[in-house]
Amino acid sequence: MALGKNQKLNIEGGLFQADKAVTLSQLESHLWEAANILRGTVDAADFKTYVFPLLFFKRISDVHDEEYQAALMESGGDQEYANFPQNYRFQIPEDCHWGDVRTVAMNVGQALQKAMRGIEQANPETLYGIFGDAQWNNKDRLPDSLLKNLIEHFSGINLGNQAAQADILGQSYEYLIKKFADATNKKAGEFYTPRSVVRLMVNILDPKEGESIYDPTCGTGGMLLEAIHHVKANHGDDRTLWGKLFAQEKNLTTSAIARMNLFLHGASDFQVVRGDTLRNPAFFSGDNLAKFDCVIANPPFSLEKWGEEVWASDPFGRNFAGMPPAKSGDYAFVQHMICSMAPKTGRMAVVLPHGALFRMGKEGEIREKILGMDLLEAVIGLGPNLFYGTGLAACILVFRQRKAKDRKHKVLIIDASKEFKTGRAQNELLPEHVERIYQWYRAYQDVPGIARVVTLEEIAANDHNLNIPRYVEPKNEQVVLTVDQAMKKLQTSAEAAFSAEEKLASMLLKEGLITKC
Repeated sequence: MALGKNQKLNIEGGLFQADKAVTLSQLESHLWEAANILRGTVDAADFKTYVFPLLFFKRISDVHDEEYQAALMESGGDQEYANFPQNYRFQIPEDCHWGDVRTVAMNVGQALQKAMRGIEQANPETLYGIFGDAQWNNKDRLPDSLLKNLIEHFSGINLGNQAAQADILGQSYEYLIKKFADATNKKAGEFYTPRSVVRLMVNILDPKEGESIYDPTCGTGGMLLEAIHHVKANHGDDRTLWGKLFAQEKNLTTSAIARMNLFLHGASDFQVVRGDTLRNPAFFSGDNLAKFDCVIANPPFSLEKWGEEVWASDPFGRNFAGMPPAKSGDYAFVQHMICSMAPKTGRMAVVLPHGALFRMGKEGEIREKILGMDLLEAVIGLGPNLFYGTGLAACILVFRQRKAKDRKHKVLIIDASKEFKTGRAQNELLPEHVERIYQWYRAYQDVPGIARVVTLEEIAANDHNLNIPRYVEPKNEQVVLTVDQAMKKLQTSAEAAFSAEEKLASMLLKEGLITKC
């Protein structure tokens, strides 16, 4: 490894310090202030394009400094030993360290771009393309003064492992993603799924140690991260997932953010591939699509121009239930995900717009064939305005390759549309809502006004329409009175009316407004 010419000076000069650990609130505040530095010059929708690469660049530079110090201590100050590549998780070439860029006074964007590309090229298997395609050289948008301000701001906090542990840094990164989602709202639906919805889906799939997990439209990687957290919290060793996390994302910037997100959360071995899942799927086993234990996704709702032209003769057989309509790719994603489930252990959860439950035509035919395969285990209707970019309610469909014996030829339909906390701009699923919905799913039994276990025969009799109100009637909150109770209530009302009339007449008589007959 070539040590940056400024790196030794930076370390010895005191730039690197083993600071005391930063708190989550301190880190969140510091990162959000970095976004505020860009405000007015850069659109809010583009904040993530610049802030996340800088955060990641600073992080790997600070960790690199720690690793250099550790190698020096281990070798008794032997700098030749400290420069061995095996001492570092990521290689930072000469002149590509954060400290190198910090010393640049002019053409700062050019120095940043050169450093980031140099790091990508030095780590082709792990970091290729991870810094995205931000135009750091655009001085109209990013003048030297602004970039110097940003770099000095990030330089004010240590992002090494000792000061900012992976879980704290990861949480602050997620905080920043949500803040950016709140700031952009409509566009946020392209990259962010509310974490409470993700948690519900992951709880339902219940990934376990050593299982493979796949998200074909991963956005910023929230589904994979929640799966890691779930395994760690419920089953033990999340390291058994390393090498078994797979995802694909069409947008370059978003796919880069997903990779940074996973790295910053401490994930060691995963594959996030940039590409169009429907046109060019990324993962194979021989000539066939790869199969996974857990398949989970929030695809773009009713995507137009989704790839109908290549699906007519799809080499992977993903049109097994029929060709989706040209103006809606919902069932293209569903069929792709079904084809990606492992034969025995495969299960999947997918977020769809409610229209996918009842639209007829080509989608109705596809729905009929999929229902006939007896893979659909549950339909969960969610409340309105939970997702960025749409106020419409959505639903979660749960599929399983091998349904439990008592669930065969049945579908659990849950109306969870009232489970949310109302917010000003966005409604929210709170932990208690997630837990209630999960327990309804887990119980798999009728709950008046909430859930019904419906046979496939009944669904077929309804033309394979899965519209939730057809099967779950809203709970009647109205109290039904007996005849005696109704008569007593009527008598009480009549007596109250006569009494009020007498009081009014007395008052008017007293005021001289009427005369006594």
